[in-house]
Amino acid sequence: MPDQHRTPEPPPHEPRTFVSLIAEGVAVPTEGWDFSWFEGRATEERPSWGYAVSLADRLAHATAVLDVQTGGGEVFDFALGRAPKTPVLTAATEGWPPNVGKATELLRPRGTVVVGVPEDAPLPFADGAFDLVSSRHPVTPHWTEIARVLQPGGTYFAQHVGPRSVFELVEHFLGPQPEAHLSSRHPERERAGAEAAGLEIVDLRAERLRVEFHDIAAVVHFLRKVIWMVPDFTVEAYEPRLRALHERIESEGPFVSHSTRHLFEARKPVR
Repeated sequence: MPDQHRTPEPPPHEPRTFVSLIAEGVAVPTEGWDFSWFEGRATEERPSWGYAVSLADRLAHATAVLDVQTGGGEVFDFALGRAPKTPVLTAATEGWPPNVGKATELLRPRGTVVVGVPEDAPLPFADGAFDLVSSRHPVTPHWTEIARVLQPGGTYFAQHVGPRSVFELVEHFLGPQPEAHLSSRHPERERAGAEAAGLEIVDLRAERLRVEFHDIAAVVHFLRKVIWMVPDFTVEAYEPRLRALHERIESEGPFVSHSTRHLFEARKPVR
């Protein structure tokens, strides 16, 4: 979503009724990870480490790079375009078919091969094929596969979604969630998984960031796009909760939630 530090402009809706806003949120395509539609409707504070810019710097020193679960390829494309020198070989994987086509269209002109791979499937590459593996917001990092395709001395550099991200919004729709969610995606749990696969942790930093939703259309589009937040979400099923949230935003102002992110850097030892 757009950077929270920008002052949002009220979207030009006439009239701003619950029904018209819901219709707008439903009509927006959900393919890819371009969040520009949220401009003026929702904001998200950015992590201090600047993942995409940091990735661009690392690309300049890499020879063969794999971007795992690339989404629509937007972040990897940005990093490739900003890198002062691009790797000899770049490849990307994606598991959702609509995103495979979108990422291919975006990344092919940069010489990047995009391969459709289910998120829980083995990576279709040889052992030690890459000196850099990257990923922004993977659903689940498959540590044994990441370690396998890395060259000795190679690096995994990624930004992960942390535990209970945007949970104020999730719990508005689903109610209080089990304590198991506290450990799901926890940085220390992922550290243990990476180390069990033989990787050495170089850097691991976490931040909690402010998210604001300025109208109910933004909420609807967000839940349609990030489908694991409320897995059974439909406007029809959650109409009463949507209406209650719309009235709350209209009377009190933006709905505030918090995302959690962590920067993850690991290295495959040279043996």
